[in-house]
Amino acid sequence: MTDTSIGTPEQLRDPNYTPALHRAIPLGIQHVLAMFVSNVTPAIIIAGAAGFGFGSDAGAQGFPDMTYMIQMSMLFAGIATLFQTIGMGPVGARLPIVQGTSFAFIPIMIPLVAGKGVDALPVLFGGVLIGGLFHTLLGTFIGKIRFALPPLVTGLVVTMIGLALVKVGIQYAAGGVPAIDQPEYGSLLNWSIALVVVLVTLGLKFFAKGMLSVSAVFVGIIAGYLVALFFTDMVSFEGISTSMSRAAAFQVPSPFKYGFEFSLAAVIGFCLMSFVSAVETVGDVSGITKGGAGREATEQEIQGATYADGVGTAIAGIFGGLPNTSFSQNVGLIAMTGVMSRHVVTIGAIFLIICGLMPKVGALIRTIPIEVLGGGVIVMFGMVVAAGISMLSDVNWNRRNMVIFAIALSIGLGLQLDPKAVQYLPDTLRILMTSGLLPAALIAIVLNLILPEELSDESTEEVSGGLSGHGDGSLKG
Repeated sequence: MTDTSIGTPEQLRDPNYTPALHRAIPLGIQHVLAMFVSNVTPAIIIAGAAGFGFGSDAGAQGFPDMTYMIQMSMLFAGIATLFQTIGMGPVGARLPIVQGTSFAFIPIMIPLVAGKGVDALPVLFGGVLIGGLFHTLLGTFIGKIRFALPPLVTGLVVTMIGLALVKVGIQYAAGGVPAIDQPEYGSLLNWSIALVVVLVTLGLKFFAKGMLSVSAVFVGIIAGYLVALFFTDMVSFEGISTSMSRAAAFQVPSPFKYGFEFSLAAVIGFCLMSFVSAVETVGDVSGITKGGAGREATEQEIQGATYADGVGTAIAGIFGGLPNTSFSQNVGLIAMTGVMSRHVVTIGAIFLIICGLMPKVGALIRTIPIEVLGGGVIVMFGMVVAAGISMLSDVNWNRRNMVIFAIALSIGLGLQLDPKAVQYLPDTLRILMTSGLLPAALIAIVLNLILPEELSDESTEEVSGGLSGHGDGSLKG
């Protein structure tokens, strides 16, 4: 419900309105709490997949690198958010859009870094940089390509992203990466800690109101952390105290800290995923203007938001950050509070930037047990799947759409489950195919464009056995 004590209804719908600071600061921090865990999680997952994060033999040696990636996630989420709220020439929508590290690219990044340690980072960040530049280019014609990404395609892609990540959530909740010798993997203690996070998150989401409900995952992880700290030996400060004592109060990021390397697989993967990310941003911009101001987004706002996505991602790649995009949970927060002020979000962005410049914050996040994080990501990744299914509910499930979905899902998910099925392909093609996400998206896009629209209801029944649902499909970013 809108709090009219913050301002008049007309003021609350105005992006340029600034509430009094004693109101604006808590509202800005609320935006940060809503996205904080989701923002740093991709860096933790990629570090773990590369072999210098949680549950890896090189975890202790790779501690500074993982901490640095966490820092960059916070820093460039804040910087990219400023691009959106304040703007820079044509870059930015000048709307209350919160940027954060994107989950969408994780299935693309994992095959690029898997087991390669920090040696994989030049290729990774080279892909982030080139992909960000390509994403910026999309801003010039984003409105013209939306026809190729209807709910059938976007819903499939988002569902595939979630399905690719749920395995990570289960592994983290069970205690790490099972490929490494861990006698306690899957123990009752590990699962108990993860379930504390899940239960607290669910309780707050459904039975609390206001900030507690919005930041349920964040509070759930804090609860799990406290249980692990006081009742188990999971929280380890080994190496933390030394690292934190040696760390400067503030640290400015280094450009090309890990080098830069061109990889065709990385560039193709990041550029193709940019299409999906751009369309997601268009949907978020539309959701903000409809939910907060009761109007449609302008072409200039959509274009500026897409530019900010790309520029923010490219700059992040230079300094060791991962791709960023608009965060949908903050769109819902604007609709809930009714506060459309972009300056409120600017306050949240400044808070993120300060955290990103303080290595001690990244080091503290690094102490979170992987089981605690597992409980949080189970909820987050499950919500990604649910969001994809929600998009698919807008699809008219005739035979044509069912066949497109079936083929794309079967091939994409199948290649994810058994990467060795394409082990004899050239390296570049193999990496792209085993992501599962890219082949599924390409199949869905191509088939959607070439298969005829007109199919009879009788044909639908032949395929579905009379169980298909019918809906009025409409584009949903």
